[in-house]
Amino acid sequence: AAGAPQMWLSLSLQPVLARPRPPASAPGGDLMFLLDSSASVSHYEFSRVREFVGQLVAPLPLDTGALRASLVHVGSRPYTEFSFGQHSSGKAAQDAVLASAQRMGDTHTGLALAYAKEQLFAEAAGARPGVPKVLVWVTDGGSSDLVGPPMQELKDLGVTVFIVSTGRGNFLELSAAASAPAEKHLHFVDVDDLHIILQELRDSILDAMRPQQLHATEITSSGFRLAWPPLLTADAGYYVLELVPSAQPGAARRQQLPGNATDWTWAGLDPDTDYDAALVPESNVHLLRPQHLRVRTRPGEAGPRPCFWWVLARDQQPRALRWAPWLRRAMLGAFLVAVPGPAQWGRSPCWLRLRPELAGPFGSWRERMGMGPAPPS
Repeated sequence: AAGAPQMWLSLSLQPVLARPRPPASAPGGDLMFLLDSSASVSHYEFSRVREFVGQLVAPLPLDTGALRASLVHVGSRPYTEFSFGQHSSGKAAQDAVLASAQRMGDTHTGLALAYAKEQLFAEAAGARPGVPKVLVWVTDGGSSDLVGPPMQELKDLGVTVFIVSTGRGNFLELSAAASAPAEKHLHFVDVDDLHIILQELRDSILDAMRPQQLHATEITSSGFRLAWPPLLTADAGYYVLELVPSAQPGAARRQQLPGNATDWTWAGLDPDTDYDAALVPESNVHLLRPQHLRVRTRPGEAGPRPCFWWVLARDQQPRALRWAPWLRRAMLGAFLVAVPGPAQWGRSPCWLRLRPELAGPFGSWRERMGMGPAPPS
């Protein structure tokens, strides 16, 4: 109506998506070059490989507090040319690589890998926890000792392994030694053609030093730790972790975590088993895709067995006890026994070591039950 007061409604629409995302992390972590410096490599080949590694490291943003590099030679004994944090620029590291001398001797790569684990990558040796760790192994393909077990120990620590083979290395063995997938982490190339993979390998190394994907570390026979970069914030959503045995899709486990979480440890898993892990970011602010990873637990003891341990008490009456780690520790001694479990659990033998004072009573009870004499210690 004319003369009536007019009211205006003003709406201010604030864009919900204006909240900043967590910043992308700069490259950081510990990068080790493992160089075959043994007598199986000719002086010419070594010089070409040394030049290649120098070109690889020169543009890297090395810093004593962020991205660090080291160089270890493979020979009869491992030799550290320079350790983590010794050089604070890619140019300084390149100069050190080019000045390095061939060590000669046998090709003890396995020994060098064990040395790297104990002296460079282990936290007990001063390694930084929680940072990416990368190993670049340049080899002519052969080794005088076993490579698989010590390499697996490094990968179990969370080390990403790249392999460059300039010789006739066994494809299956090197594929198993490299991180998965092999097509990304294993390169076969002639020593005169190393420049072809230079940029691709450097980019892959930087990607590994700037982890944007779900990855597993601290892998044991019964569990592993999953870690991922900060994709959300505490007030911008949450994560759902899913874990499924690859052979049992119906046995899924789930865990919800806050948006500021960056790791979770799964425990109580079966040994030597493939698990499919998924990280699902849930957010009304950021649209992020789920990340997937397959992890295989290490071989080991399987935990509770489907049978009983029969143990004598001091009154010489048998008692049935389920297997447990504390039981094995408590009864540690020098006498081994084996008895079948009840029928409903199967009748496979179960072995246990008894304290010496229980050996005699159990032996006589075993003979009375018609089981024959106990096995020797």
